[in-house]
Amino acid sequence: MSLSKEAIQHITDTALEAHGKSLGTHTPTAVLPAGCQVITLEKWQAGRSRFRGIYSTHSLADFSAYVADRALPDAKGFIDQDEMTCTLLFNLGNDAVPGHADDRAILKLKPSAGYKAVQAIGSRAMTQKDLSDWIEDWHQYLSAMDEAGGSMSIAKAIAAVRTITIKAASESDHTVSETSASRSTLDQIEARSKETLPTSLLFNVIPFEGLTEQWINLRVSVITSGAQPVLKLRWVGEEVQREDIAQEFKTVLQDKIGRNAALSLGAFDPK
Repeated sequence: MSLSKEAIQHITDTALEAHGKSLGTHTPTAVLPAGCQVITLEKWQAGRSRFRGIYSTHSLADFSAYVADRALPDAKGFIDQDEMTCTLLFNLGNDAVPGHADDRAILKLKPSAGYKAVQAIGSRAMTQKDLSDWIEDWHQYLSAMDEAGGSMSIAKAIAAVRTITIKAASESDHTVSETSASRSTLDQIEARSKETLPTSLLFNVIPFEGLTEQWINLRVSVITSGAQPVLKLRWVGEEVQREDIAQEFKTVLQDKIGRNAALSLGAFDPK
């Protein structure tokens, strides 16, 4: 006598109900008859089988305090200096006793408003009004420098930017001989202002919470190829200064965490 599929499934379910209800795992689990599913019973317990979770913050001080409060042995942190982040794993374990790596603390530094403004303005083409408005908006963080390296007031810098004019001059030379003739033309375009135009703007800013102040040198350039002047600010030594800020991040974080975790540069994917 052949059995139908439904009959075989019923016999299997009955056997599992009789002999296979629970499994000998650390977190209580059970095998359900329908489809032989393995489920966790952790949510029915008074507490969780183990601590796990992800703590995220933008605050370096709060992140360090959380790590110090946990103070678990073998905690390991991985710093991504490009992204200014640190991922700390409390239960990564080791080769002999690997952990689940699902108990984490994540720090992602949030750039200050001033630092974001500097990054956004760098090498951007602006009109006179755009740049004068930007200087006016951030005047409390700015110092203006003239061509000789002396300081000038922000009010004069704004006035100089607003009163730029373009002066064009053309000069032609003609040479004639018995057998030939030549002609050369020299065009000169110059941008001038009624006030002394600043050559640099120094931006004083704390790039991220917990780090030290930085002086960012923004070189002012005027492009005269069009009918209206176009201005740009170039961050002098940008890459080097960014690397210094990233290195300071690692140093400050290591000082605050101390021996509560081992920090390494790079990223780690626990899969």
